[in-house]
Amino acid sequence: MKYLSSAAFIVLFIFSACTNGNGKYDASGTFETNEVIVSSELTGKLIRFSVEEGQSIARDSVVGLVDATNIALQKEQVEANIAALGEKTADVSPQVRLLENQLAVQQSQLNNFLHEQARIQNLLKQDAATGKQLDDINAQVDVARKNISVTEQQINVQKNNVATQNRSILSEGKPLQKRVAQLDDQLKKSGIVNPVAGTVIAKYAEEGEMTAAGKALYKIADLSTMTLRAYVTGTQLSQIKLGQAVKVLVDEGEKKYKEMPGTITWISDKAEFTPKTIQTRDERANLVYAAKIKVKNDGYLKIGMYGEVKFGGEGSR
Repeated sequence: MKYLSSAAFIVLFIFSACTNGNGKYDASGTFETNEVIVSSELTGKLIRFSVEEGQSIARDSVVGLVDATNIALQKEQVEANIAALGEKTADVSPQVRLLENQLAVQQSQLNNFLHEQARIQNLLKQDAATGKQLDDINAQVDVARKNISVTEQQINVQKNNVATQNRSILSEGKPLQKRVAQLDDQLKKSGIVNPVAGTVIAKYAEEGEMTAAGKALYKIADLSTMTLRAYVTGTQLSQIKLGQAVKVLVDEGEKKYKEMPGTITWISDKAEFTPKTIQTRDERANLVYAAKIKVKNDGYLKIGMYGEVKFGGEGSR
């Protein structure tokens, strides 16, 4: 047989002891749980941080606050710039009103010329007017109509120019509004929100300290349910399955065990501490597979505590 690592030797020694000794358990391991490291999402001073080791915190609780005064001031400045855009826009009303008044005068002149034109045409039929008089009034009518047309064009050009200018100015508002949204998002990140319900098992910062984005503040874990990571031999692997109920034993005083129910939730599909060459049936017994057993914590289970497992049934002995 090839050499095994020291860790493998210890595990195999445990299996040998539990198989050849008093037969109290089938496998052993240590308790662990899913740990979450909570970090700051913003750089700044921790002006509030109410977290203590051993404290139970509910999910989504706000446990701290990073100073975001600078970000709030930036937001106010951008909002002021947006408000100032309205003052930069031009009001086309005075120019248009002036041209419309001019247009009204020109329309009145045209009406007078048309009235005079009709009168001369009637007089010409009675030989009371000359052709030159008619030609003169026709020319005046033509000039009046052209003047009206020019004024109407000036009104349209003025409106279009001012509208284009205002659109150009107001278009600057969209990027500024996006910037306000970004700053709002950063302001929300100034609050330290606890992501999971659990117990604080380590604290890395204190109120009043400077922190940075991504810097760890504390570590929290749900200790209501613990996971026993145990190891089974290759021969035991065929005796266990996912969802199987097992008995978990933990030390309770000298030579005493506390028995707790557990459930197998995961079985590794790869062996650990495996010799390089596997030839005989006895050597195959040295294969070790990890398994996870969920155990409801009554408050006595701790991370790193040792525990033993009894699978139950004669085949597990």
